[in-house]
Amino acid sequence: MILNLEEQKLWERCADFHGHTCGGLAIGFQAARRAAALLGLTFSKDEEVVCVAENDACGIDAIQAVLGCSAGKGNLLFRMRGKQAFSFFNRKTGQSVRLVLRPVPEMPRGERCDWMLSQNPAGLFDEKPVDFELPEPARLFESHPCEACGEMTAEPYLRLEQGRRLCLSCAHLYSRFF
Repeated sequence: MILNLEEQKLWERCADFHGHTCGGLAIGFQAARRAAALLGLTFSKDEEVVCVAENDACGIDAIQAVLGCSAGKGNLLFRMRGKQAFSFFNRKTGQSVRLVLRPVPEMPRGERCDWMLSQNPAGLFDEKPVDFELPEPARLFESHPCEACGEMTAEPYLRLEQGRRLCLSCAHLYSRFF
């Protein structure tokens, strides 16, 4: 499969955003294209599209460039599993899909990018149901100063310790479970 002019421009936008081309970026590019085709997705101006990535590798940058998912907007989330797997949600339709990269043939690292781009995205990924609920939209929280370091901290990341509000960096973690 050869990229058409529109796909080539989209690929170049990914490469510009990421800083270079590589096989990892091509994985995210193809995953975003496949998710768009399956779920009717376009670039997300707010949180219409959500991606939950199971890695923090190069492909994430392509997903940001193609689908508009970003950590700052709250529609790019991480469920770290060390897998080339991505769950996509269309908030408007309620549809979702988990795309898991199939094994890639052995080849020199420098050839992987071109090979990935030459493939039909439908053949690169196993398409599975998502096994968790759609994450809620991003919420805004009050912030308070940590009573040890003084730095403003969002409420969900404060701990109450001996009557004082402490940030996670200053609080003494308590766990007896291993």
